[in-house]
Amino acid sequence: MNLKKSRSVGASSSLNGLGTQDAESRRKRKTAEITQALNTTPVDVATLRRMAISEGGLLSDEIRRQVWPRLLNVSVENIPEQLEPVDRDNNKDFSQVLLDVQRSLRRFPPGMPDEQREGLQEELIDIILRVLVKNPQLHYYQGYHDIVVTFLLVLGERLATALVEKLSTHHLRDFMDPTMDNTKHILNYLMPIIERVNPEVYDFMQQAEVGTIFALSWLITWFGHVLSDFRHVVRLYDFFLACHPLMPIYFAAVIVLHREEEVLDCECDMAMMHHLLSRIPEDLPYETLISRAGDLFVQFPPSELARERSQLTAVSTFKDFELASTQQRPDTVLRQRRKEQQQQQQRTLEAQRGRVAVVRPTARRFMRLAVMGLTVALGAAALAVVNSALEWAPKLDLLFP
Repeated sequence: MNLKKSRSVGASSSLNGLGTQDAESRRKRKTAEITQALNTTPVDVATLRRMAISEGGLLSDEIRRQVWPRLLNVSVENIPEQLEPVDRDNNKDFSQVLLDVQRSLRRFPPGMPDEQREGLQEELIDIILRVLVKNPQLHYYQGYHDIVVTFLLVLGERLATALVEKLSTHHLRDFMDPTMDNTKHILNYLMPIIERVNPEVYDFMQQAEVGTIFALSWLITWFGHVLSDFRHVVRLYDFFLACHPLMPIYFAAVIVLHREEEVLDCECDMAMMHHLLSRIPEDLPYETLISRAGDLFVQFPPSELARERSQLTAVSTFKDFELASTQQRPDTVLRQRRKEQQQQQQRTLEAQRGRVAVVRPTARRFMRLAVMGLTVALGAAALAVVNSALEWAPKLDLLFP
């Protein structure tokens, strides 16, 4: 299986901060590693996850068409060649879906011919209705089309239909309940994460009574609705598809934490704070934020945040995707990546100082106690997830051996 450079709408991702020659060399090596993982029997899903998480993500839409199905454990060979026809006239969701799709012009590449865009919009409507008809337990929500259109633009209608159905019955399942109760539970993960990392920002936001509604569209559209550059959208989708379903809320937290100065300089007023936070800057350092979100997931896993609660959500029953890789679980990939980063930093320090940096036992003990001290009960703000469903949460001893 050979992977060529894609010319499709998602385009390719750059490897930030590298010279042109070095970036091209790393791109070739990464492409070769992805190709090798795809050609392995069975497919090396663990490596594919690592490639999707690491700097630059999956590089191009050509690669995404090969890898995204593997990350979602979808067998491309079993997807029917002919899609089922859609009965729009007798579909209860058609009117709302049509309105939302008609308003989605900005989600299509600038300069795309009207005829091509209109054809894609028709396919977008059909994908959504097809998934809803086949899964009557799912309820359409405004913003769902922002996720579906990303898969359509990258994968095409046939493949997108299969992946969107899988995503809708797993990662997005809580958003597609009859009520928003579970969505609000998931959204309420945001403040406990912020509190653990930066109590000052947390206290200021609490004082302003801004709540978390500013991040609702981030969460339920996987940031597709709020980011103007499609390259950033697909880069995040690489990351989210390779990780736990709650990773988007961790990424939301790191965006807020990254804007610490703006938050603290803002007037302590709910309206002013909401206005500031609801608008994502154009120049975010995405690779840095992705790395930090992964670190926060490792440091403060969902099971730790939810320890005092017992609210059951669909993302807490994340068993099916554990089967996507019998070799390595998504959080293990993040832990390994964190370990590699720490080793690289250590090597750099050794090269600069000419000696091995040693962490004193007392300091290590303080670090352990600091993290352990942050796992106390959070109160009503925390999302309660059944602990047994998240057994693959990392242990502190793995972080601070």
